[in-house]
Amino acid sequence: MATKPSVLVVEDEPSIAELIAVNLRHSGFQVTVVHECVAAQHLIDTALPDLLLLDWMLPGQSGESLTRRLRANERTRDLPIVLLTARGDEADKVAGLNAGADDYVTKPFSTQELIARLRAVLRRRMPAPSSPTLQVGALSIDVGAHQAIHAGIPLKLGPTEFKLLTYFMQHVGRVHSRAHLLDAVWGNQVAIEERTVDVHIKRLREGLGEGSHLLETVRGAGYRLIISD
Repeated sequence: MATKPSVLVVEDEPSIAELIAVNLRHSGFQVTVVHECVAAQHLIDTALPDLLLLDWMLPGQSGESLTRRLRANERTRDLPIVLLTARGDEADKVAGLNAGADDYVTKPFSTQELIARLRAVLRRRMPAPSSPTLQVGALSIDVGAHQAIHAGIPLKLGPTEFKLLTYFMQHVGRVHSRAHLLDAVWGNQVAIEERTVDVHIKRLREGLGEGSHLLETVRGAGYRLIISD
């Protein structure tokens, strides 16, 4: 029997926490619930969950602050994080993604959508069924080992950024629109705004370091990876 994916839920409203826990358990997840960031950090220090579902507004430390802390730590930088927020405007959503969250769900939410988004994030973290090595100039990736190197320097990329880079390297020189990237990388079964692509492209460029120039923005069309000397 396959191991159930473990989800750590950090939510200070008991009724919402219970609603989430019941539905996730019914859908085959192992669920642990805490109500503030200190308790969450303690559990994460003990054992990493497969995914963290984190409320934005919490007593004491905010969910956004905890996200930034986890992303700055080598052990937890690849931990899948989904923010749960009552803030619906674009600026707050972008702030959450910039903090390092893989996705967000806005309250009030559909439990079906929540579960679909969590599963989509977990799928993006899973290794590809095959393990090819791809090479574009000085840039190379080992898909199975989840390793990327540019000019001999290992790159630090989150799971979504790594999947984006893999896709770009499989289609070098081709321009990809935001809508196409959403379908190819995120999957068309989950509704995610095109602005999400821009945020992850920015994070991918930062992760590429000296190779950031390889990822070009084609005005009015999208993005492409180029071969450069």
